[in-house]
Amino acid sequence: MYAVIKTGGKQYKVALGEKLRIEKLNAEVNQEVVLEEVLLVSKDGEVKVGAPLVEGAKVIATVVAQGKGKKVVNFKYKPKKASARKIGHRQLFTQIEIKSIEA
Repeated sequence: MYAVIKTGGKQYKVALGEKLRIEKLNAEVNQEVVLEEVLLVSKDGEVKVGAPLVEGAKVIATVVAQGKGKKVVNFKYKPKKASARKIGHRQLFTQIEIKSIEA
């Protein structure tokens, strides 16, 4: 059993018991979140595809952790101009564990 969900402007294929990192959600650790933007559900060989969403389908997950990803460094340099610019960024994420998929 699996589903394709949309959250944070991205699409993820999820299955029961799977842990994944998604864009940051406003939720506490160990709190349940309901993801209702389900694009596709596959259960017992039967596939339901939404147009654009599957009606009545939802994915229930538990927040495992909140954190920051690895640092990405952007360095811009212009030769012969004494110009250099260094910027760092760490993307926030939420790690979730899929508890159930309801279709």
